[in-house]
Amino acid sequence: MSDETGNRDELLAEAVGLRTRGEHERARRELVALAAAYPDDVEIAYQTAWVHDLLGLEAEAVPYYERGLGGPGLSDEDRRGALLGLGSTFRVLGRYAEAVDTLRRGAEEYPDDGAFRTFLAMALYNTGDHHDAMRLLLTLLAETSDDPSVRRYRRAIAHYAQDLDETV
Repeated sequence: MSDETGNRDELLAEAVGLRTRGEHERARRELVALAAAYPDDVEIAYQTAWVHDLLGLEAEAVPYYERGLGGPGLSDEDRRGALLGLGSTFRVLGRYAEAVDTLRRGAEEYPDDGAFRTFLAMALYNTGDHHDAMRLLLTLLAETSDDPSVRRYRRAIAHYAQDLDETV
């Protein structure tokens, strides 16, 4: 490993440690400097986006999320986090169509991750697509709930998730 890569790794670990310990503003300053020094580094971009989100700086987070997702190299876990973070951030910013597109892509890539379907349902609600939002949430509820009363009616909930307007 070259000294430059070693230094990068140490500086990134230090900044992530600051974020983990709740020193978000200090972590943000260090990550912004790292992102400027390593503009093509997708991991640094993702970590920089994450800390901006933690600080409520959603608009500033977007370009870092996009940079992080724009090239290869993110671990599967970080890619999942970046897609969810970007989709959620778009929704918070009122960029609902972009939120739906991003969260739908995440739900397709990670079909077992209920968080994508949950946030996608919220974004669909924001676009006025209440039917699909309810369908997603009811399906997720039927599939994942451990509540005994929900489990008892799982088949009915799953059935009506497909068409809430159905009557006898």
